[in-house]
Amino acid sequence: MKAAIFNGKGNVKLGERPDPKIQLQTDAIVRVVRSCVCGSDLWYYRGLSSHASGPIGHEFIGIVKEIGENVKNLEKGDFIISPFTFNDGSCPNCVRGWTGNCEHGGSFGNNGIDGGQGEFVRVPFADTTLVKVNGRDFSEEKLKSLLTLSDVLCTGYHAAVSANVTKGSTVVVVGDGAVGLCGVISSKRLGANRIIVMSRNPSRQRLAKEFGATDIIEERGPEAVKKVMEFTHGEGADATLECVGTYESMNAAFGSARVGSIVGSVGVPHGVEVPINNVIFKNVGLRGGIAPARHYIPELIDDVINGKINSGKVFDFQTDLNGIEEAYKVMDERKAIKSYIIVSDLQQ
Repeated sequence: MKAAIFNGKGNVKLGERPDPKIQLQTDAIVRVVRSCVCGSDLWYYRGLSSHASGPIGHEFIGIVKEIGENVKNLEKGDFIISPFTFNDGSCPNCVRGWTGNCEHGGSFGNNGIDGGQGEFVRVPFADTTLVKVNGRDFSEEKLKSLLTLSDVLCTGYHAAVSANVTKGSTVVVVGDGAVGLCGVISSKRLGANRIIVMSRNPSRQRLAKEFGATDIIEERGPEAVKKVMEFTHGEGADATLECVGTYESMNAAFGSARVGSIVGSVGVPHGVEVPINNVIFKNVGLRGGIAPARHYIPELIDDVINGKINSGKVFDFQTDLNGIEEAYKVMDERKAIKSYIIVSDLQQ
């Protein structure tokens, strides 16, 4: 099969991998219909995180091609959404809803597991990992939004839930990438009254406002925090979403938080230090981490299908597998928010 292959820093190319086969009777083989490049993939691409040579990518939707004998909830031909991690659904973490931390799970596109940026994927624990979607008569725009449920929408939602966004909240979103923009969507869905987004990019600012942002801050560092304080009469935000994962973004998030609030952090951390003085002397909490996407998908999918959530608008570059190199390049150069990859025909 054709698949994106990670060959080291700055080197992702289309190559060949063996067609996946059922290895355990709880497996399913999925024909990938749509995939995408994640912001976290760029950490590998830029050489800032380690990644073994081989398959890459963890976001995909597709059609079940084959199932193991012990798969009971799926059939061949089902249209599915896969969360970016697979899970057994029965370990203590899964039972408590933390499917992204399954004791026997893992992430696609890592440790030899097929990546989502390829024609087929073997999915372990298919019954408890994959989410069946009723129907197939979806527009391309709707497919894009369904694909965001695989990771980025659920990750933005996790930031908002972790930060305890509630009705009437004033929220600050640090980061204008796809996760931050989905954090705006999620904050709006949870009833936030004011959503302040830190962004310097005009096109991302426009999309943030379309998703529900009420204010934009273009300043960085202490000046950005000062602006938040001006907007909130010196109090800070009721909830803060940290969606980048850098030292600067974490400081901006904690600096923007009011006394007693929570920072919901989902950015993959690189060189991050938690401002402990804010934690101790401002009673600011920190929650977040790997999004339990499989837990959130059933909660969010109806809003996506009904058009209440149009998160697919975060995709502003489109290609097929032959364009995988360009898909990474445009995101690396910040010419695109998120790259969308058409892999095969849904109706095939």
